[in-house]
Amino acid sequence: MVQRKDNNLTKYYPKYPAMPMNCSITARNLRKCDLGGVIFGCKHNTMNECLTKQMFGLPYTHYSYVRNIQEGLPLFLFNYSDRKMHGLFEAAGPGRLNADSYAWTDGGQERTPFPAQVAIRIRVRCQPVMENQFKRVIEENYYTPQHFWFELDHVQTRGLTALFTPLPSPTKTMITPFRSQRNGASKASTSSNWRVLGSSEAPNANGGEAQKDPKTTLDMLNDILSEINLDSTSWNEGKNAQEGSSSQTPPAASNEADCEVPEHWEDLAENNAISVADYGFSVEEQQTHHQFETEMERVLSKLQRLVDERQIPDSSQSDCKDNRAVQYYTREVTENYDEVPNENYSDDFANEGGVSWELAEACENDILEDKSNVILSMQGDIPSSSRGPRGNLQFERIIKDLKERAENLEKNQVICGQEIERLAVVFNESEVEIEQLKGQIKELELAIDESMRVDDSMNQFVEHCLGSEDVIYLIGGFNGSSLLSNLDSYSPAMDIITPLKAMLYPKSYASAVALSRKIYVIGGGDGLSWNKTVECYDPVYDEWKLYPSLVDEKGSLASVTLRGKIYALGGGNGNDCFAKVEMFDPALERWIMIPSMLQKRFSLDSAELNGAIYAVGGFDGNKYLRSVERLDPREPHWKMLAPMNATRGCHSVAVLNEKLYSTGGYDTDEMVPTVEVYDPRMSVWVMAEPMHFSRGYASTAVLGGSIYAIGGVDNCDNILDIVECYKEGRGWVKTDLKGIGKRCYSSVVVI
Repeated sequence: MVQRKDNNLTKYYPKYPAMPMNCSITARNLRKCDLGGVIFGCKHNTMNECLTKQMFGLPYTHYSYVRNIQEGLPLFLFNYSDRKMHGLFEAAGPGRLNADSYAWTDGGQERTPFPAQVAIRIRVRCQPVMENQFKRVIEENYYTPQHFWFELDHVQTRGLTALFTPLPSPTKTMITPFRSQRNGASKASTSSNWRVLGSSEAPNANGGEAQKDPKTTLDMLNDILSEINLDSTSWNEGKNAQEGSSSQTPPAASNEADCEVPEHWEDLAENNAISVADYGFSVEEQQTHHQFETEMERVLSKLQRLVDERQIPDSSQSDCKDNRAVQYYTREVTENYDEVPNENYSDDFANEGGVSWELAEACENDILEDKSNVILSMQGDIPSSSRGPRGNLQFERIIKDLKERAENLEKNQVICGQEIERLAVVFNESEVEIEQLKGQIKELELAIDESMRVDDSMNQFVEHCLGSEDVIYLIGGFNGSSLLSNLDSYSPAMDIITPLKAMLYPKSYASAVALSRKIYVIGGGDGLSWNKTVECYDPVYDEWKLYPSLVDEKGSLASVTLRGKIYALGGGNGNDCFAKVEMFDPALERWIMIPSMLQKRFSLDSAELNGAIYAVGGFDGNKYLRSVERLDPREPHWKMLAPMNATRGCHSVAVLNEKLYSTGGYDTDEMVPTVEVYDPRMSVWVMAEPMHFSRGYASTAVLGGSIYAIGGVDNCDNILDIVECYKEGRGWVKTDLKGIGKRCYSSVVVI
């Protein structure tokens, strides 16, 4: 019979709470200094929001280690849908509770199920890692074949990071200029055909696999200038040699290292900071655009100077031969200069590394049309009609178009500046209008007749009731359908319940006390696990605040206040019952372990009477208790007192007229309505008038010289909505109060 009743009441757990038995393995509980990284979870339907909002989150029970996250800590994202690990991320700030209270919800209609949150940023974009790869690194964290702890130590973090392979950087718009082979390293065929491509790859000179050129557009222009400088030198040397001798021997090939690039451009190429995509300017990008414009003007100026130096007169055909010195050609110079097929080309002017018409056009298309990575190649020999002045005209056209672009940019900047000035004027005018409206409101308030002012008597009445000792505060619990995070102020005189600001999370089987006109809610459970959090409510500001947590996660504990300190007694976590006692000192703002009780007690109750703490009844893991202990702060240890007449757990204890009242509870067989009274002067428990209804997991509060028994569970597992009231000399009375409704596993306090 006893065992059957225990099983029937498992969901109300008079023996053990109906919490997951593995609730204590949600975390490794690494110290802050040992925490090397943290894994967060997601699914396909939440991963996009994680990355878009740059925020990761976990259920509240994981906050014990999420709060230890500091900026820069390595983070990883595990997708439960495909069981892949994503990285590499790092924390952009410390771990917080409810940074976004409505993240990962359906349109923000309810509070987030993942309140333990941290803002993130991407450290390196990498390929995801499969579970069969990373499992060997964090194998110690697996507590089931499919579940693992999310806390990582430093060694695990380094090992997991090493598994990730960075993704290739996004392709930028680039241009690959045509270059000849030097020093005989490779011999290119003059009949090889190249084509302009709209991609970032092209065949190499040897017909091998595609290769990528990491140069940006400005790097390309710099290469052009370098080639032109080299050509000018070679041409001048060739011309001087022609004047001194009739020899047609071509100049020796220059080493590529001789074509030096200015240091500024080397830095620019290394940083890869400017690409053709940067031509789309906005107000926020003006600084970047100014840098680009400065560099482009430098290139254009150099190009213009070179064009002016190489301008070819059309006065005579005799100059054509010399003019060929500055013309560009589009074939590579082979090792054997005798194989040059076009007799119009003089070996004197066969400048190595020349740039073709196609290169000039590609520069124009790449810069002006913002195409991706244009690659040029040789189309064979260019006819004589295509060479000469046309090359200079092409560069002049590029310069002209770029100057037009620069002018348009300047105009747009002027327009943006004018718009900013206009908005500033509008803002100033709005401020003036706001001040004028405030003045008109004040005038209207002064003009209102005293008799027309709003009657504030109701507000004063409500404030009086809420601020007085004539109300009972009900915290959390269960109403038959859901766990509650509610905090309500209940007035028995008016049978009115007033909702106040709810707790951060649903909580049942917690303990609550009042200290310095604030309400402290200690421990408890949320239906999934026990927790050790402590929340404090300040009625003056109508707000909750987290205080230092308990040492252990526990629920169905008891708590009292004595001499400005809070004492948390016993309780359990679904696996163990505790005899531990923790004391919270507001001056130190931390919990301190003090001497434990003589027996383990789960589902006990306690009270403070005449400067001493009493622990009454409960369950020790094997049996229900009728024993009672007392702790006098003037004594070093707990002392066992006279036991109750019956075993009790899940009961309530209240103090009225310097006596302890132990009401209801579970006596191993059933929920009972019996009541026992303890008078410290007599040192004995006496059976008193019973309540009208059997109830356990009820709440009792003393208000106005009466004991109120609120809610609870009866013998048929029904949640009660009945309130009974006890007054000495009158006994127990069933009231007609219905304002509270059904509620059990809740806590009550009176301030």
